[in-house]
Amino acid sequence: MAEQTNNNVSDHEARFLKAFEEYNDALFRHAHMRISNREKAVDLVHDTFTKVWSYIRDGYEIDNFRPFLYKVLNNLIIDEYRKRKEASLDAMLEVEGVDEGSFEELSESTVEVLAATIDGRKAFELLEELPDQYREVILLRFVDQLGPREISELIEESENVISVRIHRGLKLLRQKIEAKDEYAEEQRKAKQKK
Repeated sequence: MAEQTNNNVSDHEARFLKAFEEYNDALFRHAHMRISNREKAVDLVHDTFTKVWSYIRDGYEIDNFRPFLYKVLNNLIIDEYRKRKEASLDAMLEVEGVDEGSFEELSESTVEVLAATIDGRKAFELLEELPDQYREVILLRFVDQLGPREISELIEESENVISVRIHRGLKLLRQKIEAKDEYAEEQRKAKQKK
């Protein structure tokens, strides 16, 4: 019996180490993009793996490490936001609530087309100006390459809500990019007139 338990523990340890190798860098990028602090991002990723290892050591099994790791990391990031901000993230989400309804026009292909029209560098500069709910799903979708179903599992919202947030976030981001481009063009024209 002890041999079987040791084999079971070593199997869990091997799967955990493989998950660490596969997802460590991606989790760090995600954390760094979300909180813009390298040292804190490293700490959050470390805490994520520590919590997951403790979870495994307590006898729980993890079927799919990727969404589980992101969920733990996102919970830690949310805790960090709550520490930093006077107004809680929950209150912000309530104020900016999402209308659920029928969104047949939001297919994955229309979202991808919208995303493809946005200049990546400009988008990253303006991403911080988006409300948290939109920034989060855009990062998960386009930086971390998670699908709407995986994002839905991570932040515990319906797939429909996730698709709407991605669509609205990209639309808002494009509006901000266009406004910035128009302002830059006006400045350029004003300088030429002088």
